Amino acid sequence: MYADPIADYLTRIRNAIRAGHKVVEIPASKLKKEITKILFDKGYILSYKFDDNGPQGTIKIALKYHPITNTPAIKNLKRVSKPGHRKYVGKDELPRVLNGLGIAILSTSKGVMTDKEARALGIGGEVICYVY
Repeated sequence: MYADPIADYLTRIRNAIRAGHKVVEIPASKLKKEITKILFDKGYILSYKFDDNGPQGTIKIALKYHPITNTPAIKNLKRVSKPGHRKYVGKDELPRVLNGLGIAILSTSKGVMTDKEARALGIGGEVICYVY
């Protein structure tokens, strides 16, 4: 078993992109499903499917690449808040990733959302990761 399931999730996606895979399969959890939905809504992945096989199920993610240059839509995934060092921000300290070109995914009292959504609602929370 691994100590940080979110870091494992991000690492599996990062490794699949570097290897040029079209699909990556990841063990599911509620938080991972919410992060996957955000990545799809913001256009970083092509599609996803939740399979309920086994006790926890899996998430199948189809990665998105540019059709001509074959460059991935996700340039980098960075874990911010770790189990040994949590990173919480208030509504006034919400991060901007690449001056607004990337997204920060936060876990707030209103659910998992991007930094832009949290800024609009005026709430802070735990910064899970940066995506750009």
